[in-house]
Amino acid sequence: MFGIFSLLVQFFRLGPKEFYKVRFKLPAIRFIDNTLDVLRAKSKTGIYNTKEVFIKGTVVAFITTVLVWLSVFMYLAFYYTYVPSVAHERPVHLKFTPRDNIANYKENGPHSYLNAHVELTNRQQLLMMGQPYKVFLDLEMPESPVNKELGMFMVCTQFHGKKSLIAQSCRSAMLEYRSPLLQFLYTIVYSPFFLFGAAQEKQKLHIELFSNYEEQTGPAVTDVYIEIQSMYIELYSAKFLINAEFTGLRYFMFNWPVLSAIIGITSNLFFIAIVGIISWYQLIHSEEYRKYIRSKDNIQDKFQGSMEDSYSSSSIEDISGKELKFGEEYINKME
Repeated sequence: MFGIFSLLVQFFRLGPKEFYKVRFKLPAIRFIDNTLDVLRAKSKTGIYNTKEVFIKGTVVAFITTVLVWLSVFMYLAFYYTYVPSVAHERPVHLKFTPRDNIANYKENGPHSYLNAHVELTNRQQLLMMGQPYKVFLDLEMPESPVNKELGMFMVCTQFHGKKSLIAQSCRSAMLEYRSPLLQFLYTIVYSPFFLFGAAQEKQKLHIELFSNYEEQTGPAVTDVYIEIQSMYIELYSAKFLINAEFTGLRYFMFNWPVLSAIIGITSNLFFIAIVGIISWYQLIHSEEYRKYIRSKDNIQDKFQGSMEDSYSSSSIEDISGKELKFGEEYINKME
């Protein structure tokens, strides 16, 4: 806690630029220069033991692993930010008012229009802005005599935001027609499955409500209201679907995920390598690095001059002690 407080005091006392130079840039310069010194010394002497090779290999493997995982994380973050969910599915629970409960009822239908409220999300936005979507309503209808005589009917949909109507659409639909002969043959072929409950005499209608819906700026879609404008229709179940229609880069990333991942991660590695090389070049050619090298050379010159004076004026027994003393002073100044 005291260390964090001292860092904050130093930050406000030095300012952001000087704080960055003192706490990050200069330690990095010292680390780089010390590493280069060690490598130069080893290159001159040619002394490499198994422990040093193992340590260097471990450091290289660790840095490589960090860079690879950083590239993978960058690609995954971009993928889940740029590519939306391919589909959203909601059950539709249709309701109606029976004929006996309708006041001043003049029609001959058994009930009112079927309608439903589908809540897409409680959040501000579910669909990605600018992404085209196809919107469907799936109806599971029995092949009953009522539905076969129903003919065409209308399905209307309204998209609502928190306080306003955003879009609406109406589409017509009907059961697939089968001639009496085809219906007879179909019943004969599938009769074993009908008897044992493996199949049912029903049809699924896939009704396209919006072919190219895009979320615009302003209120986001949070609720959907559906109405089937028929008093005679009979249904088993209904389902509301929103499917994303990908184009361009989204299409490539979704349909070829392995290839796009290889290209994306490789590009991230290349980008990180370029940034690292540029940062290294700027660091070793910075004014702070030059000042550090000049101060280091001055300290080394003073150290060598002091050692030469010591050699000329001291006995052999005192040389080792003075070498140790000057070495400690040199290390303290470098730190």
